[in-house]
Amino acid sequence: MRRQLIYLTCLLLLTACENDPSRRIDLHATSPLVAEPPALDSRSISLIQRKKQQAVIESAFSRRTTPERARQLAAICYDKTYGTIFMPFDLAEIALAETGSHRLSPKAVSNRGARGVWQLMPYRAKSHGYSPEDMLDDDKCAEAAVCELNAKFDMAQGNLDRAKRYYCGQGPQANAYLKKIRQIRKEMMAELHPQSNKLALADVPSRIR
Repeated sequence: MRRQLIYLTCLLLLTACENDPSRRIDLHATSPLVAEPPALDSRSISLIQRKKQQAVIESAFSRRTTPERARQLAAICYDKTYGTIFMPFDLAEIALAETGSHRLSPKAVSNRGARGVWQLMPYRAKSHGYSPEDMLDDDKCAEAAVCELNAKFDMAQGNLDRAKRYYCGQGPQANAYLKKIRQIRKEMMAELHPQSNKLALADVPSRIR
C-alpha cells in the first residue's frame, strides 16, 4: 500500500512539472527548421524596381548620347529621386522630352531661356534655391527639376501626369508635351520587362553560390 502511494505521488509530481508554463518549449520559436524567411517589404520592392528602371533609362539615354554620359545621367535619375515620391522614370521622361533631341546636353538653352538637361527657367531655378548657372551642372539641375516637379505635383493635387504637363506650362503646347511624355514612358515600359528578365538571369549564379 505504501509503495502504491509513493508511486502515485511521483506520477502527480511529474504531471505537474510537464504542465508548468515555465517549462514549456515553443518549437516554432526555437527551431530554425520551421522559421519562415522574411517577406520583402514595400521599400525593398521599391529599391528593386528603381534598379530595374535605372538600367532601362541608361539604355534609352545611350540612344541619344554617349554610353558614359548615359550611365551618369541614369545614375542621377536614380539618386535624385531616392527618398522622394518619384521614381527614376519620372525624371528620365522629362529629360528625354526636354533635351532628348539635343543629345541630353547640359548646355541646352530654349528660345525662352530654359536651361540644362531638365530645362529650368531661371526664375523657377531661383525659386528652388539654384542659380541659372547651376543648371549647367547635371546634379543641381536634376535636384531643381525634382523640386519643380514636386511643386507641380502639389498644384495638380496628386495627379502625376497633370504635374508633368504643368512642368511644361499651359495650353496646347503643354498638352502636346504630355503626349510626348506618355510615348516615352510607353517605350521605356516596353523595355522594362525584357530588362527585368536579363537582370534576373544575371543574378542566378549569385543565388546558386
